[in-house]
Amino acid sequence: MFFWFKNHFNSLFIVLFIFLLGCQLEEPSKNHGIVFLKNRSDQLIVNTTNKNDVIKIIGQPHAKSINDDDFWIYIERNLSKGKYHKLGQHVLKSNNTLVLQFDKFGILKFKKIYDKDYINKIAFSEKETKNELSKRSFVESFLSSLKAKMYGSRK
Repeated sequence: MFFWFKNHFNSLFIVLFIFLLGCQLEEPSKNHGIVFLKNRSDQLIVNTTNKNDVIKIIGQPHAKSINDDDFWIYIERNLSKGKYHKLGQHVLKSNNTLVLQFDKFGILKFKKIYDKDYINKIAFSEKETKNELSKRSFVESFLSSLKAKMYGSRK
């Protein structure tokens, strides 16, 4: 009985090891937005494709321009688990944004896809906007600090 269990335990262990070895073949990822946005945008032809074709190929836009409905924006974001040096934190694999502009007849006039590398090159201003409306008066700041001292010692 013991001999039979020992031989089967080894073979069961080998089968289980092979089975678990194949579990991590596909990298875990989280997708947000339109999957394979770059491939789908390649199907769009400037001066030929209209709004109905775009909706059929890609779907409804994530956002439209505030001023007019002729600017459409599509987003794709792909996060993956990091390797050992990232300690399992999410790592941004792809971050694509597609901007489409249509004319007044609904024909595609402009198409631009912004990828992760292009977005990293964008320079943002370091200036800060001063907000005069949210500044508190001297009396208000004094009373709030007094209130914090009064209620801070309670538990």
